Amino acid sequence: MTSAPYTLHYAPDNASLVVRLALEEIGAPYRTLLVDRSARAQRAPGYLALSPNGLIPVLETPQGPIFETAAILLWLADRHGCLAPHPDAPDRAALLKWLFFLSNTLHPALRILFYPSVYIGAQREDQLQLQSVARHNILGHLGVLDAHWRQVEPPLLLNIYLGPTLRWLKLYPADTDTAWFDLTALPALHGMAKQLETRESVAKAQLAEGLGAHPFTAPRAPSPPEGSAV
Repeated sequence: MTSAPYTLHYAPDNASLVVRLALEEIGAPYRTLLVDRSARAQRAPGYLALSPNGLIPVLETPQGPIFETAAILLWLADRHGCLAPHPDAPDRAALLKWLFFLSNTLHPALRILFYPSVYIGAQREDQLQLQSVARHNILGHLGVLDAHWRQVEPPLLLNIYLGPTLRWLKLYPADTDTAWFDLTALPALHGMAKQLETRESVAKAQLAEGLGAHPFTAPRAPSPPEGSAV
């Protein structure tokens, strides 16, 4: 029996969930290694050697470790010839612009919302103001995505990135009111999330990370068999 070609360094209900979904869709054997955030394992020297910014996930591959969620997704899609248009396909440019919209625009806005102290310091009043701006920006970004998703059927690669971000907006920060976010107000994205929940890859991720029966359309706090989401 050959060893798995990939090792996913993950934490439950983190950005590594996106990569787990991609690996399950591809069907490639992989193993997981928990990055224990409660022990700040993401700042340990061994992990920083793989991901110098101490961010999750990292995917170890036969060609070396890869960090950054979008980079991992694109590498997997190109290597395995699925999930997204191939490099010479006519709709490749559309894939790239929306993939990087997710990774460079939407995802950083979520990080500002979830970790305001990283960006503005310890003053709670300043953090609340920054989070208010982040919520406004996120709703604008999602409106752009919803309008586009109404017009086309995006590649699966984009959906498995976007689905978890919609989940996190309803759950995090865990100590704040998330009623501001209503996925049903974004009908195209809501429909995409419902369809995503029917995929076998999602069912496997639900079990692995304790995500609940409807992880994207009716998310609840995770109850992972190992590790912590926060």
